Amino acid sequence: MQLGAFSISLNVKDIHASKAFYEELGFEGLGGNIEQNWLILKNGQTVIGLFQGMFEKNMLTFNPGWDQDAANIDSFTDVRELQKKLKAAGVPLTSEADENSSGPASFTLEDPDGNPILVDQHR
Repeated sequence: MQLGAFSISLNVKDIHASKAFYEELGFEGLGGNIEQNWLILKNGQTVIGLFQGMFEKNMLTFNPGWDQDAANIDSFTDVRELQKKLKAAGVPLTSEADENSSGPASFTLEDPDGNPILVDQHR
């Protein structure tokens, strides 16, 4: 199952302090908008998202249709197809994409320890 680009989405208290901290570790901006309280940073192939006031917990994030540079890839499994496969396997979802839609969509689930996972397709 190809889930797409991987990143960790961090629930931060002060996005400016977090940005400065991760820049000291060598991360550089990849996207986002600090005025909207979210940034995407990258160091090598490692991608992290900083989100202030948007999530309750840190979360694993997968982006079908993107590579680790947030560039579109030609061939990918649509988020709705991934959702159907997981549901058929009996994996409980905490939110679902509209299976009759197309384009951007997302769904969420939790691992056995309650860690949230977001599968978020932007195209």
